[in-house]
Amino acid sequence: MRNAFGYILGFLLFVVGIPALMWWVSGTPALWPVLVARGIIAALLMIGGLSLSVWTIVYMKQRGKGNPMDAFGHEVAPRTQHLMTDGPYRFNRNPMLTGTLTYLAGVAVWLWRWPAAIVWVVFLAIMLVQVLSEEKRLRRDFGQEYADYCKRTRRF
Repeated sequence: MRNAFGYILGFLLFVVGIPALMWWVSGTPALWPVLVARGIIAALLMIGGLSLSVWTIVYMKQRGKGNPMDAFGHEVAPRTQHLMTDGPYRFNRNPMLTGTLTYLAGVAVWLWRWPAAIVWVVFLAIMLVQVLSEEKRLRRDFGQEYADYCKRTRRF
């Protein structure tokens, strides 16, 4: 049940809620029509970002035996039991966040309004604080294994 709650909460917050906020603070612009080139770029960013995030979630569930929903040290759903350093984690230590940021960048490109870009920047700042908090927990949970992983893999 907690796993399902974490996935639903993540979907509602990151895939629906933040894009809705970006649209709302941008003055609720029409979503269609959009310039073809901008629409293609936005769609590629959104599809690529969501694909990376979904790959990471599936990988985390299968290999890490846990769930990604951990907010500022509070376990929303069961945490991963194994440090993941391959799959999407071989590219950077935060592939799910990278995917989410890419998806939201696509939303900002689609909307093409400054307020949407500002929401993206604020989200990035909040997520940087979250990442730093999570890194402390990972150092505590996985010790030298995590320290070695940090030396060879970038945060983003």
